[in-house]
Amino acid sequence: MKGLVIKNTGSWYGVLTDDGQLLECKVKGNFRIKGIRSTNPVAVGDRVTVGEGNWIVAIEDRRNYIIRKSINLSKQSHILAANVDQALLVVTVVTPQTSTTFIDRFLASAEAYRVPVILVFNKTDLLDDDLRHYQEAMVHLYQTIGYDCRQVSAATGFGMDEIRPLLEGKITLLSGNSGVGKSTLINRLVPDANLRTGEISDAHNTGQHTTTFSEMIPLSPLSSLSPSLSSLSPSLSSRAQSRDLPLSWLIDTPGIKGFGTFDIEPEELTSYFKEIFQFSKDCRFSNCTHTHEPGCAVLKALEDHYIAESRYQSYLSMLEDKDEGKYRAAY
Repeated sequence: MKGLVIKNTGSWYGVLTDDGQLLECKVKGNFRIKGIRSTNPVAVGDRVTVGEGNWIVAIEDRRNYIIRKSINLSKQSHILAANVDQALLVVTVVTPQTSTTFIDRFLASAEAYRVPVILVFNKTDLLDDDLRHYQEAMVHLYQTIGYDCRQVSAATGFGMDEIRPLLEGKITLLSGNSGVGKSTLINRLVPDANLRTGEISDAHNTGQHTTTFSEMIPLSPLSSLSPSLSSLSPSLSSRAQSRDLPLSWLIDTPGIKGFGTFDIEPEELTSYFKEIFQFSKDCRFSNCTHTHEPGCAVLKALEDHYIAESRYQSYLSMLEDKDEGKYRAAY
């Protein structure tokens, strides 16, 4: 029996089968995917085969995935989601402040696995004039590089009408730091999702985790499923209105405080920074690392302000990861 993994609690997986059943499934402890050392060999978005006893026995080839380094196990990875059409990276310039390093690391990893990213700047209702000017500068930077940017307030609804059309007919990964308002944004887009939202820590100006597992939430109606659906996902059962499977999904993931890159070689890294890659074509040496070499077109572009200092520093920090095995926090 084949199906789609729509929920991962860490101990079991919710699989929506092709005939409309929703099954609670597990994987055997020795289940591994060839070539990937991952803390979660099965991810939300995977197409799988379910065998007797509701054991997941096989995973279909993935067309892409978003992966990051496991915080505690530096030689292993954690797959955020598989088989996605795009990612929405929710960022904020206040309560909490998302660092450009975090943004750039996410963007580079998405480039590596061919996942388009839309940057959603949330909490615009909290900005004073100075913060608004800073946010506009960030939006200008990333739009100039080639990323679609949207400025919204999920709390008030400002700008949210522009978001839904971007999601129609797509499987979209929703990611970002803890506390940036992902759950509030989903509740705006899917009112019956009723996701729990959290407060920001006054002590550290960081978010508290309110999503503790990954789950696919349909934006389109879901087919009528078995009674067990309501215990697995109330938001799905309340939207079971037709026999047609949804075409639009949001993948909600737990908030992350850092984004350690995984399995990206130094010689490949340049191509995952769009503007650096463009200038690197004119470097004197084909194996230029853009750190010290004579005739480096990237360093010249940096000096002439065609490449932002923040982006270059993010590039350098990712180069250091490979040498030092660091996990870079977002704050």
